[in-house]
Amino acid sequence: MSTTPAAFALNRIISGAIAVLCFCSPTILAQALPPAPASPIRLTLHDAEQLALKNNPQISVARLLTFAQHQVTRETRAAELPAATGNITAVDAHDGTRITAGALNNPTVLTRAAGGITIGQLITDFGRAQNLVAAAHLREQAQQQTELATEADIVLAADQAFYAALATQAQLLVAQQTVTTRQTTADQVQALASAKLRSDLDLSFAKVNLAQAQLLLLDAQNKKEAAFTNLNQVLGFEKATTYLLIDESNQALTAPPVNQEELVQDAMRSRPDLAAIDNQFQAARRFARAEHELNRPTVSAVAAFGDTPVRADQIISPWYGAAGVNLSLPIFNGFLFSARAHEADYRASALDQQQRDLRERIARDVRVTWLESNTAFQRVAVTAQLLDQANLALDLAQTRYKLGLSSIVELSQAQLQQTDAQIGNTNARYEYLATVSQLRYQTGR
Repeated sequence: MSTTPAAFALNRIISGAIAVLCFCSPTILAQALPPAPASPIRLTLHDAEQLALKNNPQISVARLLTFAQHQVTRETRAAELPAATGNITAVDAHDGTRITAGALNNPTVLTRAAGGITIGQLITDFGRAQNLVAAAHLREQAQQQTELATEADIVLAADQAFYAALATQAQLLVAQQTVTTRQTTADQVQALASAKLRSDLDLSFAKVNLAQAQLLLLDAQNKKEAAFTNLNQVLGFEKATTYLLIDESNQALTAPPVNQEELVQDAMRSRPDLAAIDNQFQAARRFARAEHELNRPTVSAVAAFGDTPVRADQIISPWYGAAGVNLSLPIFNGFLFSARAHEADYRASALDQQQRDLRERIARDVRVTWLESNTAFQRVAVTAQLLDQANLALDLAQTRYKLGLSSIVELSQAQLQQTDAQIGNTNARYEYLATVSQLRYQTGR
């Protein structure tokens, strides 16, 4: 068979391209090829919770604040421990120099060079230091409870984001199936209309239904991407990551607890945020007690010793040493201590009222969440029945339409109801799981 000039030129071009590819290095080929898409991360609910606890910056913030509050406790306790200071002093004084203005002090200044240590120890301030240390320790415990509350918040956020992403993932699957089904119906009606067995009106209805399904698919894709973006943020990742969510709740759903008052009592015992504000209130009371003790005397001991190798003639001994006890008794300071004590009392009373308000809100939230979980659980059963009936109605409508016993309007209505029922059942299931997670959070479990 003869080869035309165009075919011969085409063969030369193809052969040259193959030769170039053969002599190219693997690195160049790898750079020329598009990067392979990263495989999605398989993610269960437990995995999502653990990733959120590990990566979410709010957990790190709460933990660092706990460490900082522990150092505050150590700072406060330092007042009860001895303090030692080393000193090296060198003075060159004019003979006969006396400091005669500026303060009440020993006016004599002598030439010397010396080194020594001064030690001070609080003997008693009649309970003020102890109350300050106790208040700082209670604030540390409050911050620890706040850290636990932050962890509970992050776990709840991870659960909510995970179930929302699962719901949108299921809705996207429903939308894809709906597009496929209505595309098949439109193709069938197109064939029947071409054979003059169905009217153009039927074909128009079928195309409208297909367009609606395509719009539903677009909305479902957008909701899925938004839900997965929110999940990615809760998990503590800045870069976009692809996830493959694993639904482990395929088994039969269990009903929520029956007695809501037991749940309220569980919340009062177990909520870390309530424990945190209680510790803050106890700390405020101890601090107020310490402020009231400002008017009490303070007894402390002071000791100093050292050596004076270079000294004036007036300094006879080469070393020095002294010890004493000092009693400090406040007399009047412009009502400062009284104002501080009243301020601390008012702040403690405000925390008491905040604690009461939080208890009332917790009781309300537990009861409301319990009602929502019961309603959501009933909706699962109702939407399942609705889906069964919608599937049956769609089968009958398709059969009637194929036999020519009904119009395209009846079939379109049945398809729409079946799609709504599928989405409603999917949403009801994951909404119930989300309310169960919310109920666990409200009860401090």
